[in-house]
Amino acid sequence: MANYNESQRVTVDFNYMMEKSLGAKGIKDSELKAHAKQAEEAYEYVKANRGKDELFMGWTELPYNQDEIVEDILKTAAEVRAKFKYFVVLGIGGSALGPIMAFNALKHLHYNELSDEKRGGPKFYVEDNVDPVRMQALLDVIEPEKTCFNVISKSGATSETMTQYLIIADILKKKGVNLPDNMIFTTDASRGNLIKIDNSYGGAFKKYVLPDGVGGRFSEMCPVGLLPAAVLGIDIKAMLKGAAYMDELCSSAKIENNPALACAVLQYVTMKQGKNINVLMPYSDNLKLMADWYCQLWAESLGKAETYDGKIINAGTTPVKSLGVTDQHSQVQLYIEGPYDKVITFISVGKYACEMPIAHGCEDIPDVGFLGGHTMQELIQAENKATAYALMRAGRMNYTINMPVVNEFTLGQLMYLLELQTAYTGALLNINTFNQPGVEDGKKATFALLGKRGYEAQKAEMDSAPALENKYIV
Repeated sequence: MANYNESQRVTVDFNYMMEKSLGAKGIKDSELKAHAKQAEEAYEYVKANRGKDELFMGWTELPYNQDEIVEDILKTAAEVRAKFKYFVVLGIGGSALGPIMAFNALKHLHYNELSDEKRGGPKFYVEDNVDPVRMQALLDVIEPEKTCFNVISKSGATSETMTQYLIIADILKKKGVNLPDNMIFTTDASRGNLIKIDNSYGGAFKKYVLPDGVGGRFSEMCPVGLLPAAVLGIDIKAMLKGAAYMDELCSSAKIENNPALACAVLQYVTMKQGKNINVLMPYSDNLKLMADWYCQLWAESLGKAETYDGKIINAGTTPVKSLGVTDQHSQVQLYIEGPYDKVITFISVGKYACEMPIAHGCEDIPDVGFLGGHTMQELIQAENKATAYALMRAGRMNYTINMPVVNEFTLGQLMYLLELQTAYTGALLNINTFNQPGVEDGKKATFALLGKRGYEAQKAEMDSAPALENKYIV
């Protein structure tokens, strides 16, 4: 695959991170060289553990081991498109953020508002919260009996997802719908509550497996994300090819030859400098939700209290989502003149899906007239370059991920690049990148508050905690 569509190669430009651009506030070439051995060890760790389910690194092999699954998904997607008016994902976390990110990236920005003919498939919704107002709003715009619901939960014990399931299942039953006719489960191969539900229906539900070695935040390129994408008419084979292509581009232990490793080392070095905010700023409305997806990937993977050898380090930087040029008018003032605590990662697009010419007019008003004859693509690209330059001039670190176009192939590259960057950074920090103990503590407290069996002791502990004092409530 070495020469596969080289014109659509995603690249990383980190000139504005370095001393040559930033002077004393930049990273010296010698600093990168000083981290070369650590970087090689991080690379070798990820390479040695590829595909290991027990370490939750099964995601590394998803571009290569799903041919049969992909064909089955494409068949099911065609059936869903022919039968249903709506397709709704019930999930939370990566089960929701991945599908909605790919939908936003690759489909019309007003997809659900298009005519049936222009849309060419079912309307698409992702129900990723348990806000009652949100659920009611969904029910106001769909017809449940004409909807295919994709329920995504590995254990079938995710409180939020199973709450959604219980509400929808009740509605469908009251309408006389046989649940397996309108639901697809994405879950464990043989265990969990969705499997128990399926067994109670004699195995009648269509099911896809969320592989053991794939955590939710790394799951977009398994059936979690591939089924919704295929239903939307997205070319999932091209997306997986893009991921495989980026994997090949990252097959070197040298920082200068591995874009994901370079990004990881840059983030690691700046963490050690005390830069604890990591901004992702795409210059494309289609990539706006990529920042949401990335925030979970980065925060849940790297926000860890201790290293593998038990050293308390409270690792991680805070990911912040931003959108160019929108947030030039809300956040960039802080980035340029505020604390030196941020690294900004731009995602730049070489060619947008359309250019949109700017009409001539107001020639007698120089502040407006100069825009005529240009295009919106020229304007957004100029603002992107200007913002990166202004940050550099102010001594603020930033680097750019360049996407030639936004399509399935380049999106697959971008996702895999960011996943590998995260894995390498975790290895550099010597932490467990793939668990989430902090999230589990919150889940257990919720179970206790709602009276789930087995959590009586924790409920008693919470009930016996010191009462909140009124003087601290205003």
